[in-house]
Order: sequence, then structure tokens, then C-alpha cells
Amino acid sequence: MNEVDHVLETTLTAQTEGESNEEDIVVAEALTEPAAEIESCAALKAVIEAAIYITDEPLTPEQIASAVEQPVERVREILAQLVAEYAAPDRGLSVRELAGGFKMATKPEYHEPIRRFVKNLQPPLKMSLAALETLAVIAYKQPITAPEILDIRGVQGAGVLKTLLDRKLIAAAGRKNVLGKPIMYKTTREFLVQFGLNSLAELPTLKEFEELGRFALTDSEETAPAQVPQEGGEEPAAQQLTIEEQPAAAEPQETDG
Repeated sequence: MNEVDHVLETTLTAQTEGESNEEDIVVAEALTEPAAEIESCAALKAVIEAAIYITDEPLTPEQIASAVEQPVERVREILAQLVAEYAAPDRGLSVRELAGGFKMATKPEYHEPIRRFVKNLQPPLKMSLAALETLAVIAYKQPITAPEILDIRGVQGAGVLKTLLDRKLIAAAGRKNVLGKPIMYKTTREFLVQFGLNSLAELPTLKEFEELGRFALTDSEETAPAQVPQEGGEEPAAQQLTIEEQPAAAEPQETDG
């Protein structure tokens, strides 16, 4: 082999090795990029899951997207994945959409054993019947004023309103343009969170309440003991009174929740 042939052979060998190295680099990059992308997506999903877990308030996709500096659509996709994964029967928690945001909570089917466990840890937060009645009136009639609530319930409820305001279940909604300009009240986002609602549209309808009332009345009639007629076939004196004839007991004014 002369000197020229040797130079040509060396050049060809170097070119071949260079092409081989470039191919190896391309293959390595092709294998590394998807793995890095998968790892990045998994990390983002873990961060979003942790954020939903540690916060008391439902997080909106926009809030999460702003915090993690990612597009809202990508965040929504990850949230949808979390909702589906936590819906599996072997999970005790669920990721639900509440009040326009996402929140982690125990599944309804496990509420009873969890309730028994938790009530031994701290005293439960209770609301009086008067507070529940007032809150129901506001939820269905909002915005509504205190005098209008009085007309519906028939009792004063200034103390109850203060309790609901302190618990952030209701809030002022301006003043009504009538004599005296009374304050109007409405339910808050905290109300939706506490009662597990995504919006007020999920409140039971009045028709559903009527059906529940009929079912309850039917059950009470079936379980009530039969009245024994008095001599002469007349009904007991207590049953002869109509609703209008029964004396009405004066309801005391309410001062607390």
C-alpha cells in the first residue's frame, strides 16, 4: 500500500467512525427525551396532587396553572387523571370538583366509620335548627333581607344571622332599594364547600322536598299505633280538634345560633 492509499483508508475510517458516533448520539437523545418528559409530567402531577391535599379551600385550575407555571389545559388534563385515579374502589379518598375548584376528601361510602373515628378526636361543629332553617331560607330566596326572613319563619333571627356571618356561610349582598334600605344576604363560597356543592343549582328542588315529606308522612302513618274509638264510635277528643282549633303556642324570639 502506497502513501496515497494509506491516507485515503485513514480518512474513510475516520468518517465511518464519526457517522457511527453521530448515530449513537441521535439514538441516545431519542431515548432520553421521552424519559425526561415522562419524569417531568409525573413530577408535575405529584405537585398538583400534593397542592390539592394540603389546601383547605378548593383550588381552581387557573390558580394551579399560575403556581406551577404551566398551561391551564395541561393542568386540567392532570386534574382529570387524578379524578379518575382516585375514583378507583380501592381508594379511600376522592378528588372532587367543588365550588369551581378541586378538593380532596374522603369518599361518601366511608363517611360513617370516619365520622366515628374523628368525633373521638375533637368535638363536632354543630348548627342549631334555627340556624339551619335561616340558612335554608337564604339559600333558596337569596338575596333576601332580615325582615323577609322574619316573614317566612315568623320569628326574629338577628342572633342567628350573626352566627351565620361569623361562620362565613352568608355575606352581605348590598342593600335593597326600599324604605329603610335593609341589608340583603346571600350564601358564600364557604357554604358550597361545607355542604359539598359545586353550585347552587345542585340544591334539592322544592318538589324533591315535597316528595321526601310525603314519604316521611307515609312512614309515620304506617308505624303509628291505631287509636281505640271511645264508646259510641266517636273518635278521641284530641282527634276532633282541627288544626285551626288547636291553640297556637307563641314562639320565643331567637337570640343565638
